[in-house]
Amino acid sequence: MITEATAVTLRQNLGDMLNRVQYRRDSILITKDGKPVAALVDAAMFERIRRMQERFDALSARLAQAYEGAPDAGGLAEIEAASAQARLDVAHQWRAEGRLPALPGSNASGAKRSGRAAARTAGAKSAAAGSSTSR
Repeated sequence: MITEATAVTLRQNLGDMLNRVQYRRDSILITKDGKPVAALVDAAMFERIRRMQERFDALSARLAQAYEGAPDAGGLAEIEAASAQARLDVAHQWRAEGRLPALPGSNASGAKRSGRAAARTAGAKSAAAGSSTSR
């Protein structure tokens, strides 16, 4: 269980809080002026976090090395385009499921029709591309 305690409370009850962390496997988020500043976790959890940090750092270094020569602007533009498309896809899915309201000026059946129309257009484009490559 994760609990919160102020720095003053921690200082006044350090022995009790250490026992809670050591024996009950609780975690304590320490706040100062209402802002989180530290956490008190048991040693096994700290070791797991430390190992995960080392693996993350190693993976980050490998990724940085793999993309060392790639231009930043092109990569960032590609990531932004993929993110925007993913957001649109999720929004369309959620609207179809009723989890998001319909866009102003559209109705649910219109949205379904436009989705089918887009699928037909995509199918026509791929068919045309296939016929042009077989010449």
